Amino acid sequence: MKEENAIEVHNITKFFRIYLDKGHTMKEKILFRKRRAYEERSVLNGISFEVKKGEAIGLIGHNGCGKSTTLKLLTKIMYPDSGTIEMRGRVSSLIELGAGFHPDMSGRENIYINASIFGLTKHEIDKRLGDIIAFSELEQFIDNPVRTYSSGMYMRLAFSVAINVNADILLIDEILAVGDVNFQTKCFERLKEIKRKGTTIVIVSHAFSQIEQICDKSIWINEGKIVDEGIPKYVHENYLNTMEEQRLKKKEIGSASGSQSVLNKNNDEKLPAFCSPLSIRIGNKEAEFTDVKLMTEDGVEKTVYKTGESFVVQMEYHCNKQGLDVNFGIGIFRDDGIHVYGTNTLIEHDTLVQARQKGRVQIIIKNNCLLPGKYMLDVAMHSEDGIRYDDIRNVTPFVITANKKDVGICRLDNYWIVDGEQLAKRSYGEVT
Repeated sequence: MKEENAIEVHNITKFFRIYLDKGHTMKEKILFRKRRAYEERSVLNGISFEVKKGEAIGLIGHNGCGKSTTLKLLTKIMYPDSGTIEMRGRVSSLIELGAGFHPDMSGRENIYINASIFGLTKHEIDKRLGDIIAFSELEQFIDNPVRTYSSGMYMRLAFSVAINVNADILLIDEILAVGDVNFQTKCFERLKEIKRKGTTIVIVSHAFSQIEQICDKSIWINEGKIVDEGIPKYVHENYLNTMEEQRLKKKEIGSASGSQSVLNKNNDEKLPAFCSPLSIRIGNKEAEFTDVKLMTEDGVEKTVYKTGESFVVQMEYHCNKQGLDVNFGIGIFRDDGIHVYGTNTLIEHDTLVQARQKGRVQIIIKNNCLLPGKYMLDVAMHSEDGIRYDDIRNVTPFVITANKKDVGICRLDNYWIVDGEQLAKRSYGEVT
């Protein structure tokens, strides 16, 4: 196992037998042996991936694709039919919350039972007991039998135990919605704190926004195989648009106005020349972008700008349906998937655009405050209620440069005063 890795999964497979009519008693098994017919279903077909120490990854995919099975193999609840899994460090799992809880025992007693399942000694549990109870916010109920708890209280206690084990590896399966809104926020903040301290995290979830906030990488599993992996934003977009494509293919198209079209980097339909190779496109084609450009306010096309320099996003469009009211929007993402900025005509001007058959829309970004880096531009045309006419992700890349060395996503205007005197200010455009 590589020194820098916490988890290594090598070519694992998993099959399940689905019995059509399984006998349960000895008599049934002897007299009706033919009833024991079964079909063998393959859930995982050669999954391989690595997770570095302190890295967080998300496993995504439709229901039944194999992501939860993968997590259970990591927890050793079950074992692969072939392949190997290597893990380094203490493992805590948030999969079956409350496994081992006894309904007639108190919350305090169940903390000791549940924490011992995770491998903690009594001395370790004694040291963490106060933190576990405080995090659960169940102080006044902690000595009551857990059968008197509501389902939310039960889950709070179980989550509090698992999150305070101080594991090296934390495995999470669809349990980020624990308790009320305030407690969910508290749990989410604790997960981010745990990641900052160097814990390796593997999350199975359909809550993509949460994965994008926590995870360094997403792995998309489909029919037991890894389809895509990488920066969460781009993997999620590819997944969502592929799912939309499949949905639309199944839908019977009644009229031209109801016809749908989905374009992404995996299908055969060519993207227009103004799109980047990474573009993903979706929409019903009632209106379409015919060109998208980045340019200066003087109309000079370019894709490299300085911090503080203004630039223009110009979108040309064509309508295939008359009388459309359109909400034009843009999104800007850093190349690691961080959502930097997004807006649209409805947000900025509280109005929709009455689209012509052919037209042009521009948004002028004055004195952009983006810090140096690589960025991607998204453009979209939606109806007021969110129906997508044309939505192109990653339509064009662009670069921001500067001569100063401040860090982060954007520059905040500032000045310094030292001993009562304001320091002279050098603009971004000056040469050092």
